[in-house]
Amino acid sequence: MTQKKNENTPEGWSCPTEIPGLDRILLGHGSGGKLMHDLIMKVFRPLLPPHPDILHDSAYLNIHPHQIALTTDSFVVSPLFFPGGNIGSLAVHGTINDLAVAGAEPIALSASFILEEGFDVKELLKIVDAMKRASAEAGVPIATGDTKVVEKGKCDGVYITTTGVGRILLNPLPTPERIEVGDYILINGFLANHGIAIMLARGNIEFDTQIQSDTAPLHTLIRKLIDENIPIHCMRDATRGGVASVLNELAHSRPFGMRIYENRIPVRDEVKGACELLGLDPLQVANEGIAVFFIPKYSAEHALQILRTHPLGEHAQIIGEVVDDHHGRVILKTSIGGYRVVDMLAGEQLPRIC
Repeated sequence: MTQKKNENTPEGWSCPTEIPGLDRILLGHGSGGKLMHDLIMKVFRPLLPPHPDILHDSAYLNIHPHQIALTTDSFVVSPLFFPGGNIGSLAVHGTINDLAVAGAEPIALSASFILEEGFDVKELLKIVDAMKRASAEAGVPIATGDTKVVEKGKCDGVYITTTGVGRILLNPLPTPERIEVGDYILINGFLANHGIAIMLARGNIEFDTQIQSDTAPLHTLIRKLIDENIPIHCMRDATRGGVASVLNELAHSRPFGMRIYENRIPVRDEVKGACELLGLDPLQVANEGIAVFFIPKYSAEHALQILRTHPLGEHAQIIGEVVDDHHGRVILKTSIGGYRVVDMLAGEQLPRIC
């Protein structure tokens, strides 16, 4: 990595001028898989290190006497409208979920719009109304915002960036460092609905059954676990790259492995059929209403019962465990008794998924 001294930076600091093997940004760098992981680790983390040094979708900040979580996200989904939601509701839900899996109670959001010249105001009204409804139903207000307009052809209709702030509810925090051998791995429902709904909404393939996105706010589901004093070692929402990317990120370079079981992983029949037709692994397909929980074995069954009392957790399952074996890797036991490695999404499966 070639570095160049910058007189305006702190003493002893230098800025890289190139990254070996990384010359141009590809669509796959936004996939949530290996390419995106490399981009973050080689570009953003060295230059913009998290504070504190925890790789999470939210940052933890101490503002005496309170500790808060802060998150930000951008939404460029295509198409803007899809079965089960649109870019507006997705932006609200996605930001709330980033706070919730950090162990925070969402307090307020901000929203920034980049609009393309010529965009239909009727469509914009539908998007903003969806944001209003999603915000009101979740009980998390959109407190402020910003709007910019760019020339026609410089933006695909509308992009939305949201920021959220929340009050930390958990102590200790649910961070990757707390994952232990023996933890059970739980999810709250069916996988791959969002990614398949978006793919079908693009008109790339004809399918008899309409599949709905699972976009939903998970903070009240997670709050039930917190209120019942369930010890949550770590949580993540399984968006781009799906559950496979979440598990691989958390297992990477750690002194443990993860084993999951195919016959415990809930996937709707119509989604499974679409994945088979398209050659996709449901574990690698994006979700917008699914969280992955790492719970100590002694509390896992109790946590599962609590999740199943919530509408967004009716189909929750314990899908695997953290094991003292195959360190740094995720292994799936198949329904016929064999084993295979579950890898992180390699590149571009479906760009602009959220």
